[in-house]
Order: sequence, then structure tokens, then C-alpha cells
Amino acid sequence: MTDAGLGAAMDIRFGASVPEFLEYITDLGLDHVELKREYLQGHPDAPSPERMGELADDYGVSVTYHAPFRDWNLGSFNDASRRASAAQVKATIDDAATAGAGAVVVHGGSVPRRYPEWVRDKARQNALRSLAECAEYAQLVGVPLCLENQPRNASKRRYTETPEELAAVLDDVDVTPEYFGVTLDVGHAKVNDVDWGAFVDRFGDRIRVCHLHDNDGTADQHEPLVDHESVVERVPADYFVFETKSVPDVARSVGAEPSAPDTGPTSDV
Repeated sequence: MTDAGLGAAMDIRFGASVPEFLEYITDLGLDHVELKREYLQGHPDAPSPERMGELADDYGVSVTYHAPFRDWNLGSFNDASRRASAAQVKATIDDAATAGAGAVVVHGGSVPRRYPEWVRDKARQNALRSLAECAEYAQLVGVPLCLENQPRNASKRRYTETPEELAAVLDDVDVTPEYFGVTLDVGHAKVNDVDWGAFVDRFGDRIRVCHLHDNDGTADQHEPLVDHESVVERVPADYFVFETKSVPDVARSVGAEPSAPDTGPTSDV
């Protein structure tokens, strides 16, 4: 979609502040930023949602938020942890609404594969319960929640690795697709040996956000996806987001000379 936003996500490993990063990506011709909750929790100069809305207007970018995915699990079989995780997603939805963001990306939870079947069954039911609560809240607030396809993990069972698994979760959560959509991660599809086009064929316009990165098929490496134009042309998403491990890799993703924003002597990028 030619009128969709194309931008990059802010990773917790980035030393740049949000204004520095916005200056950097807009100089590259990008017009979207995704704010990962971990970055906002970890960076000392993270903007408030109100300030983020002002920055988006100042730089002419659209915004999405990414709900927590570290030290967090919507599908925890510990009910107190499940409730705390859902509360963090709802807080992210509130922040996204305040900032004028177009969507919130969320992972679907996990459980260790080595645990007994009854634990794994409870974990899945807790994941579905959490997603339903959060999606209903997203509908109430008016910001779409978008469930992401995840990479396989040798030790953890995840619920959205294939189009069929993702569809099963969406079907079990009875919330209108307008407010419970899909985030297609093409790198995760590749490392799972799944054609990302199968997600497009299955979910179509329900895909609101698309994460762009690459790997060699052996691990979720989050390398630059230079050949991204075909993805942008085919995927009917509203927002396309480069997910890289470093700021210079954002430039590599668009074929520009790699560099890092001028963040002063304390920069860690």
C-alpha cells in the first residue's frame, strides 16, 4: 500500500532519545515510529504519551506502540502474573490513545514445553482470557490491538507460529476484527519456514501492522530487510516497521549509508 506509513521501531538497545531517532528516520524519508514498551521503560528520557503526540505532529510521523514482551506473559499460569501482564497491555493502549497512535502490537503468551499438560492447558486458556480482556479494552478505548505471529522457541510453546494457529486464537477471542487485528512479522514467518504470503492470504485487511526484518532461517536475527518493497506492495497493512538491532541498521534497511544519530558522548548506539 503506497499510502501506508513506513518507519522503524525503537529498541531498548538504542541509546538515542525519541527526538533524535525521529530526526534520524525522517532524514531517511521514513514517516512512522513504533515505540516498544521496553524502550519507554528503560530510557531515562522517554517521552510521556502527551509529549509523544506532540513529537509525532512536529515530525509528521504516525505512531504505533508495542506492548511489553520481556518479564511479562499474558499466558502465565500464575493468575496474578496474568492479571498484571494484562494490566500492562491496557496501560499501553491508554498511552497509545493519548499519543494518537494507530495500533498496539501484542504477543500472545507462552508456556514452557517441559511442563505437564494440565499446566500447558491452563496457560493457553489464560492467554485467551487475557487477549479477550485486552481486545475488549482496545475496542472501548478505540485503539486496535494487533496480535503478532511469533517465532518458534525450543523451550517455550507459543500460540501464533503459523497462520492456522493465529487464526485459532483470533476465532477464540470474540472481538470485532476492527479492534483485534494482526501484526504480520515477516522475519518470524521466515525463521518458522512459513511463507509470509500465507498470512496475507489468510488474514488480508485484518493485518494492520507489518514488521520488517530478515534472517538466514536458523534464528530470529532481526537483520535489515533491504528487499522490502515487495512486502510493502503486497501486504495490506497501515504501518510497516523495520525492527532492527541497531540504529544504523535502519539506514541499511532503506539502502542508505549507515550512521548513528548524534546523541553526544554517552550514546550507546
